[in-house]
Parts: sequence; structure tokens; C-alpha cells
Amino acid sequence: MAYPYPPSNDSTAPILDGNANKGAASATPAFSPLYKQIKGLILNSLRVGEWKPGEVIPSEMDLAVRFRVSQGTVRKAIDELAADNLVVRRQGKGTFVATHAERQVQYRFLKLMPDSGDLSLEGPAQRQIVDCKRLRAPSDVARALALRAGDAVLQVRRVLSFADKPTILEDLWLPGSPFKGLTADRLRGYEGPMYAFFETEFGVRMVRAEEKIRAISADAVQSQLLKVVALTPLLSVERIAFTYHDLPMELRRGLYVTDTHYYRNELN
Repeated sequence: MAYPYPPSNDSTAPILDGNANKGAASATPAFSPLYKQIKGLILNSLRVGEWKPGEVIPSEMDLAVRFRVSQGTVRKAIDELAADNLVVRRQGKGTFVATHAERQVQYRFLKLMPDSGDLSLEGPAQRQIVDCKRLRAPSDVARALALRAGDAVLQVRRVLSFADKPTILEDLWLPGSPFKGLTADRLRGYEGPMYAFFETEFGVRMVRAEEKIRAISADAVQSQLLKVVALTPLLSVERIAFTYHDLPMELRRGLYVTDTHYYRNELN
């Protein structure tokens, strides 16, 4: 494979790659730091499925040869990918595509913690799938998922309980095309984390999320599903989850009972 630029120590040297992203490359040189460009090329390979979740990616040396850059540049790109929880380094084994099936990633987006501070003490959440239906996207859902109003979406409603106590009521909206064939029975039959289910069954990996939080009072339906009295204060968390290249793939609205739990976030 021929590259238009020789190896360079210039941290802002442009790089073009006609193969690494398998058809998703740009034809315009980028003038960002070189390791950022390498990070982008690796992200493209992740996005198009060159390496699946859980699979090992080529070594730093092999990637350095592939992109014709120094091994240190590749290492810096992978450092950022690891910090973003997109890859996982394993001592003596290599670097692997992160998967939501791994325990250290399973609870990455779950910020509700028991008062003890240790989510593992409660054990896995008990899940009740209330509904899963296909419908046309309301305007607010379409806007959040970068769809057109009326496009097909799937709406899932479920209740998560900890120690047999209903704690989270969630409504999820998913774009219809990537999740074609999703049913309530398939959700009930999968015992792992939902994002791991999206990975293995539909090839969709959530890599980051944005949330908005506010306080509300439970209405009659919410009170019944969460087994609390009407007007109980709830924490409302609205999340948009994105796959590679900031493509929104899920709108999730959750209501949290916080009498024995608290919302925990880390700020850098």
C-alpha cells in the first residue's frame, strides 16, 4: 500500500490512508496532531467492523508500519482510545476492542449507586420488560436521534429492581433500521447488559453518552410501576447514547428512586 507521505516526526504532518478505513476515508488531508489522525483512522476501522468488540487489534508496531508513523505516535493514539473506553489493554496479551460484556465497562453509563457505594454488593439488577413496540418517531425523539419525524423507531419500557425493589423505570427509543428484529421476547431472553446485547445481536456499540438531569414527581402510572406513592420525588435522567463518529443510536429517559441510592458522577 502506497502512502503519499513518508514517516515524519512533525506532530502536525498530514496523513492520508486509502485502506485503513475500508471505504470510509476522507480524501482531504487533516492538519490536526498526527496522533489524533491515527486515532481517527483506528476509529474508522472500529466503526466499519474491521475489529469486532472483544477482538485484539494489531500491535503498536504493526499499526506503525501500516500508517508509516512512529510507534510512539500509535501508542499516544491508543492511550486516548483506552482513556475513552474504546479499547482495553491487557498486559502480555495486547490491546482489545472494548465490549460492554466486560465487567469494568458494564456499569460505565449507570451512575446510580447504592448508599453503600458498591454496586456489586446488590448483584445484577432484576429486569422486567414492560413493553417493546415499533412506532413512528415523535418529533422530539426524531430530533434526538437525528431522524425525520415519522421515521420508524422502537420503544422499550422496562423496570430495573435491586434487591427486589423497583428502582429505575426506563423508556428507550432506538432507530428502527439498525435494530430491526428487536422484540420483547429477545430482550427477556438475554441475561447480560443491554448494551452488550446491542453489540452482539445488532452490531451497535455505544461509545459515549450525554445526560440531562432534573427532579420530578411520580405520576399515577410511574408510581404503580415503581411501587411508590403518587408524587414521590424522582430523579429524571435523559440520555442520548452515541456510537462511533457521534451518531446517536439511543434516547433513554429514566426515572430513579433515590431513597436508598444516589447519582454519582466523576468530573475531570
